[in-house]
Amino acid sequence: MHSISTRFFLLFTLLLTGPLLAAKEPAEPVLHIGGTGGAYFLAEPGELIIELEKRDTNGSGRRADLRAVLVGPDREVLQDATIPDDGQKQRSGLGPVQTVRLATQVKRKGVFGLNITVSNDRYGTEVVWGFRTNCPHYLIETARGHRDARREEPLVLADPDRARDVCFLPRRGEFGIEVSLPTKDAQAPVVYDDRDNLVKTLAVSDDGKATATIPADRDRGDAPWRLHLPSGQGQVQIDGVTRWDDGDSYPSLPLWTPDRSSWFPLLEYRWLVTPYRRTVYGEAASERTIGFRVQNNSGKKQVIRLELEFPGQPWKAQLATEEVTLGPKKAREVAVQFTVPDSRQAVCVRATPAESPDFSTYATLTVKPGAAPIDRPLKLPLTMKPYEHENEQFGYVPDYPVDNQVYFDHENRPYVNKGSAIVALRDGKWVETALASTATGGDKELAGQRFSAASSKIAFDTEGGVYLVARSGQTAALLHSSDGGKTFAAHAIPGRERSSRSFDIEQFSGHNGSDGPPPFIRVTYIASDPKHFWRRINDLELFVPRREGGSIMMGEPILLSKLCIGLAMHSGAPSSIVSRGTKIHVAWGEATDPEKKVPGVPAYVVTYDRETKTLGKPALVAYGPPANDVHNSPSITMDSRGYLHVLAGTHGSPFPYAKSLKPNDAGGGWTEPVPTSADWRQTYIGLVCGADDSLHLACRIWRYATEPHPASLHATLGHLRKPADGPWEEPQWLVVPPFSEYSVFYHRLTIDRLGRLFLSYDCWSTYWFYRTDFPGNRRALMMSSDGGEHWKLVEAKDFTQ
Repeated sequence: MHSISTRFFLLFTLLLTGPLLAAKEPAEPVLHIGGTGGAYFLAEPGELIIELEKRDTNGSGRRADLRAVLVGPDREVLQDATIPDDGQKQRSGLGPVQTVRLATQVKRKGVFGLNITVSNDRYGTEVVWGFRTNCPHYLIETARGHRDARREEPLVLADPDRARDVCFLPRRGEFGIEVSLPTKDAQAPVVYDDRDNLVKTLAVSDDGKATATIPADRDRGDAPWRLHLPSGQGQVQIDGVTRWDDGDSYPSLPLWTPDRSSWFPLLEYRWLVTPYRRTVYGEAASERTIGFRVQNNSGKKQVIRLELEFPGQPWKAQLATEEVTLGPKKAREVAVQFTVPDSRQAVCVRATPAESPDFSTYATLTVKPGAAPIDRPLKLPLTMKPYEHENEQFGYVPDYPVDNQVYFDHENRPYVNKGSAIVALRDGKWVETALASTATGGDKELAGQRFSAASSKIAFDTEGGVYLVARSGQTAALLHSSDGGKTFAAHAIPGRERSSRSFDIEQFSGHNGSDGPPPFIRVTYIASDPKHFWRRINDLELFVPRREGGSIMMGEPILLSKLCIGLAMHSGAPSSIVSRGTKIHVAWGEATDPEKKVPGVPAYVVTYDRETKTLGKPALVAYGPPANDVHNSPSITMDSRGYLHVLAGTHGSPFPYAKSLKPNDAGGGWTEPVPTSADWRQTYIGLVCGADDSLHLACRIWRYATEPHPASLHATLGHLRKPADGPWEEPQWLVVPPFSEYSVFYHRLTIDRLGRLFLSYDCWSTYWFYRTDFPGNRRALMMSSDGGEHWKLVEAKDFTQ
């Protein structure tokens, strides 16, 4: 390794854990940069040193702890350090320097990562941070927390007394550069090409904004350009680097460096071999195979060379191939075949591009003899750690589909909707049926069309029928299979083809179901409100399909509301519909007049009788705060006696709960709504009714100043239970995310015909740096067979018990 560079980088951010070093000014000038994110280092064997510095800006008065997580090429956490808040008063100005030294012995070459987050500040405005390193090759990734808007990652430089550079890989198409200068008299920035030839001097306007448009050039190479700022202060936007359009070669990869010599081809070889780390259990001496994904992220064909490296003595493991040729933006799975040893062993899978042999990195396979701990109940909550999720902690390697939640037909056979295909367990094997080519019957004009699912839900009837709503272009259709999902007939859902539509179909939630084709709703977008961000107006229509001969007739849609707030389905996947016999019950929320004060989104329920074809009067059962918020979709279920149970959706408040006074009837009155808890901030309802008529709720709940994130707030995935004749119980904490601040779990709670609970979830952090680094699917599936008392990660054998 090289001696520590004189370069020091300071970013606006917060968080770091570990030993605190002396609070003093650095001996060398530092580059101040805004935003969270981190950096990547292409490190050679030897000692890797990163000296990290943080200063609080003390603007808001919020506690600003900076957390720094140093990881290896296989994402093993090497050091997890915190630099605490400086304790200064709000608006007291830039605080004292605090530093921490991160160091590790690099045993083999690869791409190391430094992850920076900040408590109470996912956008990185409350601190400045920076680093000096002895590693000659590094790149910074400015990556804040998400916003509910198009992603942008402006570079915020705050070093007015020194000239600074921003080195970046330019887009081949036309791109713009914008720099907000500290004063209108500041000297204009200049952009140079990869050979340091002057390209353009930015034009400075009277308001101190410097801009330039660089024309397209398909012959631009893969070497970085340099934007030179005579005064190193300002906000920098570069098309293709900090904001992206369709067609960009490297979207959402905001990589740059202040020193051109530190550049290395991480963009081209991002996610070269993943998963970075895989832990596998097995019976000693048994033969196993595990796959690793090799990816070419560049825009041209690449040959990737592979080899195994053993940290200790070699053991019986081999690659299926030692070289793969991949087209642009293509990936391929490569198998590692091995015999399970009689003691814990590891092997590294090294990947090296033939065209760029100086770039090389690796993933690690760890093999342990014996049964994986997933066969035991979880010690709750399941606490995610940075880069250590279900596989790293429990050896979870699902050999069943986890793309979405699992549903069960009347024979309790599991099905999963992958979006492009339906997967079902048949004769002990998971069989996938692509929707693109399964429409072999139904409406003649739809036969042979390529469909994809319009919802993640699957419905069943008592005669073995399988149903889902799908799309082909602007055409929506109800797909029906009479052979267990092997083939489907497509039946058109007419109308609204040129409008934005979403659908919800009745799915089994404990005690409901249809003898024939299941009812479904269509929600058609009409308008949004520029003055109220989450307010939406939609038409809500009910479809009651019926069989006629060998076909399914949709019938005319039944208008239920012209003020439906919409459907919030990505998390919770709330149930809009339950039915029994001839009665269909639909729940929805409505938008209200913003000028009128109401306690929340009103939740309505109405009953339709398919035999008499009569629609009852909608019943207002509760209000879910705040008003005019599309997050607040209600959810409905039914118990064994036919009583209806509804939770009104909320966005950060306890869910109001109400129960019908008459079974199978929304028009016979309702109990007064009561909250599911006293003060828990809840969002995203997943609701089912157990075999004993207990209600089960899975939702996101915010927690404050508690472990493992005592400096800030964090989301948890919680389970609440209401016994048939009792009140709602206190939450059971199921999953805790690896970082504080915003998280969502994309959870979906379902129930099988035996009354077992199945919870599909995907722990999603607000931080782009963390999420972008993992290209695969993090979704997992846990279950409870005792009404939520205990939970475990699902094994394949659980589907056949």
